[in-house]
Amino acid sequence: MKLLLNLIGAFFVAMLVWSFGAGLYSFITEPPKEDVVHEFHEEPLDIHYPSDGPLGTFDKAQLQRGLKVFREVCAACHSLNQVTFRSLTDLGYSEDQVKTIAAEWPIETPSINPDTGEAATRPPLPIDHFPAPYPNDVAARAANNNAVPPDLSLITKAREGGAEYVDSLLRGYRPVPADLPEVNRPTAGLHYNPWFANLNIAMPPPLTSDGQVTYDDGTASTVEQMSKDVSAFLIWTAEPKLPARKQTGWAVILFLIFATALGYMAYRNIWIDQKH
Repeated sequence: MKLLLNLIGAFFVAMLVWSFGAGLYSFITEPPKEDVVHEFHEEPLDIHYPSDGPLGTFDKAQLQRGLKVFREVCAACHSLNQVTFRSLTDLGYSEDQVKTIAAEWPIETPSINPDTGEAATRPPLPIDHFPAPYPNDVAARAANNNAVPPDLSLITKAREGGAEYVDSLLRGYRPVPADLPEVNRPTAGLHYNPWFANLNIAMPPPLTSDGQVTYDDGTASTVEQMSKDVSAFLIWTAEPKLPARKQTGWAVILFLIFATALGYMAYRNIWIDQKH
């Protein structure tokens, strides 16, 4: 029985070695071919934001500019259903300014007419979440070539590459390359963008020209600047307490270093006392 089991084990080992060798030989002689999408796809640009790094924090002026880009460019199609208007005080706005921003928001909040019980809308209040531009996914698909615009509250957390991906995508619309195969070319209602997963995206270029948004602080609103500002704003919507979390992390690290030093000193004194 022992001999039989050894033979069976040797057989499986031989099969594994043979499979590995055959696979390695096939990989060397016939390397995998890169598909068309992978060939034309671009990785996110190397873009830096004030909130990057262990000591990074938010630039409130940039976040305010990003909010304005979102309001004037993105809010017509995308929602921010995880964000309330009153949280905009974190961007440096006063409570009165937040009330004004909410009251003047271009999309109203769904409500109920108290007299008739019928569906109605009203201007948002600071306690409200940012209202969605469409009542449901059916309406969203009907208005966007059968594609539902994603909610952007957590988009920089939900997409690989984070804010750099969002930023690259917004400014990444390109003419269709001449050597792109016909099957991969955008059809009616789609647009070529090498930063999108399959190269073709239903969203038209949202940032079309410099000066599309006028900044209150006088910053030049180039396409690159608007893209970076709204991406920074979406970093904030996804993690508004990011600076506080970093500060807490540093405090914990310093405490652990201090506690470790005290522990080492106590251990060293005990060891010296025992030795003597």
